[in-house]
Amino acid sequence: MTLLTEPADAQALMHSILQRIATGPEMSKSISEADARGGMRAVLDAHVDPVQAGIFLIALRMKRETEEETLGVLQALLEVANTVTAHVDELLVMSDPYDGCKRMLPASPFLPALLAACGVPAITHGIETLGPKFGLTARQVLRAAGQPVGLSVSEAAEKVADPGIGWAYVDQSSYAPLLHALAQLRNLIVKRSVLNTAEIAIAPIRGRRKTHLITGYVHKNYPRIYALLARAARFDSALIVKGLEGGVIPSLQKPVRVFAYREQTELESIEVDPASLGSHHTERAARAPHAAPMASKPATADPKSLARAAADRGMETLDGKPGPMRDPLAFGAALCLWHIGRHASVSDAVEEVHAVLTSGAALRHLTRAQSRQPG
Repeated sequence: MTLLTEPADAQALMHSILQRIATGPEMSKSISEADARGGMRAVLDAHVDPVQAGIFLIALRMKRETEEETLGVLQALLEVANTVTAHVDELLVMSDPYDGCKRMLPASPFLPALLAACGVPAITHGIETLGPKFGLTARQVLRAAGQPVGLSVSEAAEKVADPGIGWAYVDQSSYAPLLHALAQLRNLIVKRSVLNTAEIAIAPIRGRRKTHLITGYVHKNYPRIYALLARAARFDSALIVKGLEGGVIPSLQKPVRVFAYREQTELESIEVDPASLGSHHTERAARAPHAAPMASKPATADPKSLARAAADRGMETLDGKPGPMRDPLAFGAALCLWHIGRHASVSDAVEEVHAVLTSGAALRHLTRAQSRQPG
């Protein structure tokens, strides 16, 4: 499809798209991958009215996006994303839900630093806050931990390539400012849209030889969709975990189903029991303090105290101290190490991760990232 550089052409395409996808539950029609790409680019480039942009996203969701439509939207997002190749052979890209966590203190913001201490360069990416959950995000937690959250993509790639650091957080405002500009529109839509699905497959930084994706899911139809998007975005492999609140950290209370593909293999699934890894928990994860409850709207939430609590527990864990985040981080990191072939089994990988955590090396990788951060 020829890229629509003229606003009039974009507006004409959007008019045609809305006539097809926004005609009710029985009459709405699907559009081609090319039209979905063109429509999404028209929204990103602000060539259409915000009302039409909102209808475009809502109508796709109401009729349920097809695979072709989701791939078209992803293609448009990839076209506007700033991507840098870091000077590392392999890189793991962690994609947690951008709307954050509401029911627990997230351990996953500290997973990249732990993986870096295990010798695996890793990044995570996100946004300050986003609906529909307006939960606690990696940006909020890492900022509370004193980490740089305003890096350019190039600056983040430099930190990833530094053996003493080996990880970075990349904000959507840095790697895809046109997508980030839609945050307010997305909040007004209230419900999830195709953007929540497609943005997980963006890699702001890539490895020279291989780039791996780890993401989470809740509903059983999403592993196949995420694998499809990951292949389209040229990830060499993907690990898709049934995680808490759709994130990459699984529950510690029961066996977890994970899906994966590597290179050209088909999508496969295995079940991993945390009890077999030495984890016996009555809690699914570290709970948020009752004194600082999360609310459904950002205006009434208390993100600072929650972020501070998560930051304190995360740094204590990386420093080798026992606590509620140790097993979640060990489990998540072990799944990653197993997936990329560092260990033949998840249980073998857990032993390495626990040794790294006990040594305190992960905290050193975390805190070294604070140097030379932008003001």
